[in-house]
Amino acid sequence: MKKTLVKRLAAFLALCMMFPAAADATQEKIDRVQDEIQDLQQQKDEAQQKADSLSEEAGGLEGDLAAFNEKLTKITGELYATEQQLESTRLSLEQTKQALKKAQKDEKSQYEAMKKRIRFMYEMGGQGLLEVLLSAEDFADFLNKAEYISSIQEYDRNMLDRYRSTKETIASKEQELSTQEESLAGLKIQQESQQQEVAALVSETSEHLNAARKQLAAAKADVAGYAAKMEKQKAYEKELESQKAAEDKRRLEEIRRQEEEVRRRNERKKAENSGNGGGSGNSGNSGNSGGSGGGAPVSNASDLSMLAAIIQCEAGGGSYDGMLAVGSVVMNRVHSSSFPNTVAGVIYQGGQFSPVASGRFAAVLAAGANGTCTKAAGEVLGGRITVNCLYFRSDDGSIPGTVIGGNVFY
Repeated sequence: MKKTLVKRLAAFLALCMMFPAAADATQEKIDRVQDEIQDLQQQKDEAQQKADSLSEEAGGLEGDLAAFNEKLTKITGELYATEQQLESTRLSLEQTKQALKKAQKDEKSQYEAMKKRIRFMYEMGGQGLLEVLLSAEDFADFLNKAEYISSIQEYDRNMLDRYRSTKETIASKEQELSTQEESLAGLKIQQESQQQEVAALVSETSEHLNAARKQLAAAKADVAGYAAKMEKQKAYEKELESQKAAEDKRRLEEIRRQEEEVRRRNERKKAENSGNGGGSGNSGNSGNSGGSGGGAPVSNASDLSMLAAIIQCEAGGGSYDGMLAVGSVVMNRVHSSSFPNTVAGVIYQGGQFSPVASGRFAAVLAAGANGTCTKAAGEVLGGRITVNCLYFRSDDGSIPGTVIGGNVFY
């Protein structure tokens, strides 16, 4: 038994010297690339948030600018209408002033004509008027002449009243137009001031919008740059994953070769012991120890917590079958002579599980895994091994194997 264990331990140590150094180095590269991808993702998200904020700001400024332009157009139209109305009012006012001058002149002329006729009739006296009336040829002519004289006087009075009324109407209209002109002139000044204020807002908003658009273009360029770098890193990660898978495959082949060699050696010794007629019980135990890692592992609460935590890190977002498969790989390694024979030893073995290197495993372990992952871990520790594999990686289609829950097992 002891010799068998010693030989197996020697084989295991030799195997570890052959493969882990390269495997660890590749896994470290993968871990670094994943960290870089995570950093780039964070930088990309920050740049995207900035771009979204600038886009929202630019959208708001575009809305403000459209509103200001609309207001400026409205004010400009109102100002133009006011200027046209003011020009028309001033023209009407000038025409009214000319009409008032003419009405004043007509009134004066009429008044002068009336004064002359009144003076003439006064100078003629009553005798002159009587002679005009007595010179009538008949009574009808008398009435006509009397009516004529009365009509002249009535006409003079009516014309004077008419001219005076016209003059007063025109004067009133002049006052009205003067008030309207003053009001329109004040309105024009007010609208010109508003026009200048809104034009300043349009200019200021345009400057801010142009600046926001430049910043937005720069932020979008940053997002695109980070995305390009991420794609490059992901491609490199894919190459490393393929390289790691090839290293795992070579190591797996060597593990199987070593285990097969141990198995054959044990069979030969068993046959020799049987031929010699002794030690059959011990050789049976030796045969069983070939796949046990030097003794059957005993599970405890710590194993359950660690196994549940690594399952959550590696398959927590996938199916329950995927969780069982991840747990099975851990326990397959525990039972393999080529890996540590404890759950903790397998999980903390260098260069094997990325969440351990990144610190995520420690965080989940400290917080406690969720109920589903804990249940899966319990079933695996209880003997439910669903895959006969020692390795798994994220499935990207480049590694052959059994795909379960987003991982490929081989």
